[in-house]
Amino acid sequence: MKRRLFFKNAASASIGLGLTSCTTNQKPEQPSVKDLQFCVTLEDNKLNFFSEDVKESIKIVHIADTHLFRDDERGEPYKKYSQRMAKAYNKTSHFKTGESINPELGFEAALNFAVEAKADLITLIGDIFSFPSEAAIEWVQDKLKAINIPYVYVAGNHDWHYEGMEGSLEDLRDQWIKNRLLPLYKGENPLMTFRDVKGVRFVVIDNSTYQINDKQLAFFNEQVASGIPLILLVHIPLYFPGKSIYYGCGSPHWGAAIDVNFEIEGRQKWPESGHTETTFNFHKAVFSAPNLMGVFAGHIHRFSMESLKGKPQIITDDNASGGYLDVNFLPLNPKDKSLMF
Repeated sequence: MKRRLFFKNAASASIGLGLTSCTTNQKPEQPSVKDLQFCVTLEDNKLNFFSEDVKESIKIVHIADTHLFRDDERGEPYKKYSQRMAKAYNKTSHFKTGESINPELGFEAALNFAVEAKADLITLIGDIFSFPSEAAIEWVQDKLKAINIPYVYVAGNHDWHYEGMEGSLEDLRDQWIKNRLLPLYKGENPLMTFRDVKGVRFVVIDNSTYQINDKQLAFFNEQVASGIPLILLVHIPLYFPGKSIYYGCGSPHWGAAIDVNFEIEGRQKWPESGHTETTFNFHKAVFSAPNLMGVFAGHIHRFSMESLKGKPQIITDDNASGGYLDVNFLPLNPKDKSLMF
């Protein structure tokens, strides 16, 4: 099935299959930063961003929700915490063909494509693991080392979670990032970092607890103030009205009242008070950022695309079922400038 969408510029959008669009006349909060003009086209799992602010072609392979479950004797003491997720994705069906597949095959196929396509960056945006298995983490490290393509990694809500283990989401995230996941960050801050690729800045923020803290918000605002074209990478999609899954990061609905899975997932229930003010402010800052070209996320295991204030959010099909996105940032052809200016 082919999906086609076209964005005329950062302030307006024409609507195609699978796209929700919300527009506003509100002016950017930071008028000193240039308001980027760009268009986006989508066919199957290939996205092209065209902008006069992109000076060289950039290819990104976007991967989320692999849910690797490989384990060994080192995982034996944690079996009671990993047993449900160890079985959840041990056999899957390819999201396009329906053929039998598994997470390791899905991950290897995405990396093979990155090599063939000479990708500039691989974005590993959460739930690469179903639980923090040492064997699975080492397997991924070996695969990434073998292809020698730059990558960024940020945790999803399963990467650091052993179901039924006591502790707050924030404490468990800190514990298992430190104990298991830390080598994947290659010395960068696990909760927030960025990677510049040929003039575009890929901003990576961990929202795997569904919330954003003050330091992360300040960090994002600093990137906006740079004026550099930005792409935001998060695991949990940001909230949009009208989506079937409506509890995303920054959702006014998120909280204990709708948390029906906390017992199954063996974690603390979401707070009665809902999101923090900082999380809501982050949502506002993202879609008010004049130099933001888009948000890429995962978590929901199926492709979707929506737009708020002309800024798209793109969510990939899960890599456990063979999904990934081929994303290209391309200079605008001079003959196409009349479409945007």
